[in-house]
Amino acid sequence: MKNILYASSEVVPFIKTGGLADVVGSLPKCFDKSQYDIRVILPKYECMAQKWKDMMQYKTHFYMDFNGRSRYVGVLEMEYDGVHFYFIDNEEYFSGPKPYTDWHWDIEKFMYFDRAVLSALPVIEFRPDIIHCHDWQTGLIPVYLNDSFQGGDFFRGIKTVMTIHNLKFQGNDNSEVFKRISGLSNYYFTYDKLLMGPDGNMLKGGLVYADAITTVSDSYAEEIKTPFYGEGLDGLMRARSHDLRGIVNGIDYVDFNPETDSNIPFTYNASNAIEKKLENKRALQAELGIGSGDNRFMIGIVSRLTDQKGFDLISYMMDNLCQRDIQLVVLGTGDQKYEDMFRWFAGKYPDKVSANIYYSEAMSHKIYAACDAFLMPSLFEPCGLSQLMSLRYGTLPIVRETGGLKDTVQPYNQFEGTGTGFSFTHYNAHDMFNTVMFAHSVYVSDRDSWNKMVYRAMTKDFSWQASAEKYKEMYDWLIG
Repeated sequence: MKNILYASSEVVPFIKTGGLADVVGSLPKCFDKSQYDIRVILPKYECMAQKWKDMMQYKTHFYMDFNGRSRYVGVLEMEYDGVHFYFIDNEEYFSGPKPYTDWHWDIEKFMYFDRAVLSALPVIEFRPDIIHCHDWQTGLIPVYLNDSFQGGDFFRGIKTVMTIHNLKFQGNDNSEVFKRISGLSNYYFTYDKLLMGPDGNMLKGGLVYADAITTVSDSYAEEIKTPFYGEGLDGLMRARSHDLRGIVNGIDYVDFNPETDSNIPFTYNASNAIEKKLENKRALQAELGIGSGDNRFMIGIVSRLTDQKGFDLISYMMDNLCQRDIQLVVLGTGDQKYEDMFRWFAGKYPDKVSANIYYSEAMSHKIYAACDAFLMPSLFEPCGLSQLMSLRYGTLPIVRETGGLKDTVQPYNQFEGTGTGFSFTHYNAHDMFNTVMFAHSVYVSDRDSWNKMVYRAMTKDFSWQASAEKYKEMYDWLIG
């Protein structure tokens, strides 16, 4: 039996702010329970829904020296969906209305969490062969494991994996403050270890000391070795390239299944998608009060409205898009300038633009089911999940070739009759617009090719099962 512990700051269904939570919530369910005992540890936040807190059972508590004094560490547990979860309890660190608050406070609380995770293991009597750490919030686990947890047999030989979900966020703070709170010695504060400029850096620590490194797509694993995408860590990524692999994320094929989805008015599968998607389109046009018309090219956007997601390109081309027979259905929140931009165009072109400046899981499913195409022109995208959901629902993605978008969307080739969507290479508003217009022309004048592409998109497999196989290989390689 191989014992593996996932450590993460957020996990579906308990707490979620982004794709990280989906990964850690979905992946453990995909492993054969007779060969792998995969458990998950995360903070017990005050802001978790009461129904989850009611299901937790007290396991144990102890006190741990951290940042100059003795701190309470409570451990609660529950079994959910066949997976064993542990929750680290400390009201001082994990209270508040959101999981992430002030940057400096977040650094301290996740340092506490990292130390508490290792301190709890002998007490809960679970010795993992591998601790799989996710993002900067767990970056000090490999460092602490190398440092003060090396004495005694319990910790000796435990391997660590560090997964980068987004290299932009690294967990850095002034090195003197970092040193004092973490309790690490001067030895660690050099440029080949935790130091980056004047700061200590949690993610860098994890990347230096982990036995293996993964990120969430093959292309992103290559991109982060370059200065543009490397966020200051490209040199380290190149140095550790033999230990770095890309494994693309999956999506939950039960939650995202157009055949059984209770959020959409008309369910469908790959064989009847063309007729049923049209019925979903009519229903969404009616619900949102935009112009009706079966042949209007409806493009969906479900996203955080930020620069990273390419909204500066969309903003530059909005007037041009609205001159064409195109409908844009937008769902999401983010930067004020983009929220206001979509509201303004929805006011100016009420039959063409629907600006839904909020987030709703049910509405996102309706958009995936009803739209013809899905626009995602990201500046960078470690993996991306929205394009996987749109493929699953037969809504053809229009993406920029970066990170996971490049790995998961095969561009349409009219000569070979292949592809599952449309893509452009350069981060350029006119290139994006031309690609949208190319997709529009195929939709209007070659519907047979379009419909075949919908079928190909829906029959691709981006379930977690495929990703789990690759993680399995890595675990087996590490444990030997």
